[in-house]
Amino acid sequence: MQMPFPLAEEPDHDAAEKGRLLFAGETTFVKGVVAMDGLPPADRMEVCFAGRSNVGKSTLINALTGMKALARASNTPGRTQEINYFTAGESHYLVDLPGYGYANAPLPVVEKWQRLLKQYLSGRQTLRRAFVLIDARHGVKKVDEEILSLLDSSAVTFQAVLTKADKVKEAEREKVLAQVRSALAKHPAAYPEIIVTSSEKGWGIPTLRATIATLE
Repeated sequence: MQMPFPLAEEPDHDAAEKGRLLFAGETTFVKGVVAMDGLPPADRMEVCFAGRSNVGKSTLINALTGMKALARASNTPGRTQEINYFTAGESHYLVDLPGYGYANAPLPVVEKWQRLLKQYLSGRQTLRRAFVLIDARHGVKKVDEEILSLLDSSAVTFQAVLTKADKVKEAEREKVLAQVRSALAKHPAAYPEIIVTSSEKGWGIPTLRATIATLE
């Protein structure tokens, strides 16, 4: 019997090539959005990336696109305070959501982000999948549960992506994966495959590219 939430398999040649081509073209920053009326036209498919502060979201987006400074990586948690839009080719938007959890910002600002996040997730028709980044050293934390529940209630399919997998030994990684699988089992919107990545080593990047490129 297959375990629930298996690791995503490496893409076949066609899917891998589709993913490579999608991210081989120019990726450009479109705009940072602070209110729903600032969103760009919903004229193409989009995927978004969510994760608690300092999970390696900007670094992963940079690794996906092969552009080191596309999304600003920062060691200061809570740096991304807007919904940042990037194009991937002519066909996709990549959407970098504000980091949640510990944020170096006053409470009213944090509450404003959270409101915007809820509006975005429940109101964006062209959003095909959310990728929720989970630090491979820590697994799913309480603060992650909030966003997973929000995605459930917004009826947005989400897929867990483990980041920084090179920072933990394999035995430890298996323990974290078991904890993540157990947490995901409670969420109806969870897509039943996990992608394990390391931006530093390039692990899982072709798989994630192919997954995005082959979404219907």
